[in-house]
Amino acid sequence: MKFWMVHNNLNVLNLEKSLAFYKEALGLVPVREKAASDGAYKLVFLGDEKSGHQLELTWLRDRTKPYDLGDNEIHLAFYTDDFDASHSLHERMGCICYENPKMGIYFIQDPDGYWLEIIPERKD
Repeated sequence: MKFWMVHNNLNVLNLEKSLAFYKEALGLVPVREKAASDGAYKLVFLGDEKSGHQLELTWLRDRTKPYDLGDNEIHLAFYTDDFDASHSLHERMGCICYENPKMGIYFIQDPDGYWLEIIPERKD
């Protein structure tokens, strides 16, 4: 028996704002959508056009208050092939929330407060 990763899910309060953020900040684009026939929810799966892994954004119509992320000790990580250009973009966007120069990484925060780790592409 084998298992493999397919997608991660994040619930979002404003789907359009989140879609715009993930496109600008990380180049993620919608690859599949599913919506309830009564409009109660919408799922949008984003892809990076390189790996097969997807990010599922879930929007719930009746949700009106921000999600409580608790201590927010989870995150998703992304490689970048141009760390300096990525850092400059995220600086301009104002979404860098934590930097660790000793480790050579930094984190950005999406509109709902989720942290996303940015890592330089490993060449080994």
